[in-house]
Amino acid sequence: MYNREIIGQLVDFISEKDGNTDKNRLQKAVQEAFGLVKERSVYYCDWFAIRFCKSASRSFSNTVLALSALHRYDDIPFIVCLVTPTRNYLMLANTTFLKKISHSSQELRRDNIKGSFNGSDIMREFEDVENIPDNFEFLYNSHENYTFEENLDRLVEATNNIAPTGKRFTPDETQVDCIRKSVDRAISFLRSEEYRILNDDLHKRVQAVESEIAIAAFIDNVNLRGRIIEYLITAEDDLKATLMRCLRTNQPLPQIFTSDELGDYERKFEHYITETDIKTKVLFLSSNPKGYNIDKLLSFLSEEKSVYLVYVVAINEDGTIQTRLCSLFNRQLLSHTRIIKHWAGRNSRGVTQYEGNALEAIVENFDLKIDYDASQNILTDFLNS
Repeated sequence: MYNREIIGQLVDFISEKDGNTDKNRLQKAVQEAFGLVKERSVYYCDWFAIRFCKSASRSFSNTVLALSALHRYDDIPFIVCLVTPTRNYLMLANTTFLKKISHSSQELRRDNIKGSFNGSDIMREFEDVENIPDNFEFLYNSHENYTFEENLDRLVEATNNIAPTGKRFTPDETQVDCIRKSVDRAISFLRSEEYRILNDDLHKRVQAVESEIAIAAFIDNVNLRGRIIEYLITAEDDLKATLMRCLRTNQPLPQIFTSDELGDYERKFEHYITETDIKTKVLFLSSNPKGYNIDKLLSFLSEEKSVYLVYVVAINEDGTIQTRLCSLFNRQLLSHTRIIKHWAGRNSRGVTQYEGNALEAIVENFDLKIDYDASQNILTDFLNS
C-alpha cells in the first residue's frame, strides 16, 4: 500500500537538504526523522525502504543492491536517493522499474536469484511516465500489479537472453477477420438477453459473499486481495467455505491458487462464448489494475462467438459493494486502457493496464456505449505490436 502522507514527508525532508549535506549525514538524518531500521545498506520502515548513493551528477552507474536483497523490500516502495553536490534525486527502483541485472548476473535464473543492479539499470521513465517523486504513487500502483516472480522472468530474459516461456499469437487472415468482428459481437451481446442473464448470475454470486468481499478489501497485498475476491465469486468447492470462515474469524488464510487464464469466469450461450475478468476496485485506495495479456486476448477473440467482458467489483470503506459488467471495448474503459510494452518480450505483445479512476466512473456513472472506431483502432495497435 502506498502511504501518500509519509512518502510526501520523506520527499520534502530530503528536498530541503539539497546541496547542504553529504550522503552519510543525510542518511543518518533521514533514519532519525522517520525511525528507520538499518539493514546493511538499506534503511526501511513499514511504508518504504531507501538506499542512498552518491555521484557527481544525476547519471550514475554505481552498484545499488543485490537482486536477492531487493526481493525483501519489493512489496513496499523501494526508493533510491542519489546524493549529488547540488541536489538529491529520488527514484523508484522496485523490480518493475529495472531494465536488467548488470553485476555478477551470469548465473541468474528463475530458480537462482543472482546478481546486482546498477544505477544505470533503473528506468528513468516507465511507459512515458517519468520516474520522479511527483509520479511515485502512479508508478508504485503499477508495480503492485506484478509479482516478484513475474518481474524475475522478465529480468532473466533481458539479462541473459534466455528464451521466455510465453508464446506470441500469430493469427491467420480468417482469425484476423474474426478478431475484427469481435467489436460487433460485443455490441450485439450487450443488447442481448444473454447479457442480462450473465450480469444477474455474477450479481447473485457477489451477493452470496458480500460480507467476505468487504473484509478482503482491507488486505494490503493487491495480488492476494484480487485472487481472493475472484475466488469467492467464481469458486464452487470446499476451499471456498474454508476461505469464507477464515475471513469471518480473522484466521490465517489458506493458499489460493488461481489459473493464469485470460478470464476468471467462463459461460457459454448458444450464440456467445463469454470470458469475464473480475476486477476489484477498492474505492478508498488508489490503484491502476492490471488488464489482460494481449496475446491471450487476441487468441480468444479469434474464435467464433467469443465475447470478452470485465466485471468491476467496487468496494467502499463502509463495505458497500457496487458492480458493473462491461465490454473491454466500453468507451469509459477503453479510453483509460494503457498498453504496457515494458512487458513485451520477444514472445509477447505485452499487457494492458486500467487507470483506477475509469473503474470508479464505470460503477458511479455507467455508460454501456462502445466507440466502434476507437475499438477497431486499439485492435490495430494490438495486431501491429
